[in-house]
Amino acid sequence: MTRLSAPRPSPNAMPSSIVGVLIAGGRSTRFGSEKAIAAFRGAPLMDRAARIFADLPGFAVSARAGSGAEHHARALGVPVLHDSPGLPNGPLAGLLAALEWAKQQGFAFVATAPCDAPLLPPDLVARLAQRIGEAAAAFAVTADGEHPLCALWRTELAEPIDARLRSGEHPAVRSFLAELGAVRVRFPDPRQFANANTAGALAALEQDA
Repeated sequence: MTRLSAPRPSPNAMPSSIVGVLIAGGRSTRFGSEKAIAAFRGAPLMDRAARIFADLPGFAVSARAGSGAEHHARALGVPVLHDSPGLPNGPLAGLLAALEWAKQQGFAFVATAPCDAPLLPPDLVARLAQRIGEAAAAFAVTADGEHPLCALWRTELAEPIDARLRSGEHPAVRSFLAELGAVRVRFPDPRQFANANTAGALAALEQDA
């Protein structure tokens, strides 16, 4: 197995050095339709999830080509990122595209969040930034478990991840974060990290919003 070396720590995480990327490339198999654009309180679900990036210099959407998420993002003038062809399918391929894009834009960090978590705490990115220190990444943890896509990543991870994926490996995001020695940042309310994996779950989350 190819091992990943964490990059040497670079600048501290300040709001001006962070860009956001909403992960909306899933196939929504359990949901029954494309959940990124499902209605949530009168607007697409992905718009609600993206609110946590409001205080950042900008954000992009990681989406499948031709998807509703891509069309919606482009209609709003939001950059859309696609996985590089030839890489193993999975969330790390989407993360790689996010890191490469952010690095090209001159940012030192990428904050990621899934498109199907509409109740995320508004201070998610700020708290991850406060705790990342010299680590390669930081991610959210609650009493219900880990939330690996609610995370902050150094853009210097792009090159080693690219090498890892091109070797044919695609580890789970949880195990990848553990390998990096990522900082676990505890949040008190598990309900804020609930996912709308089904239409019924989405309806329940609307009641909590």
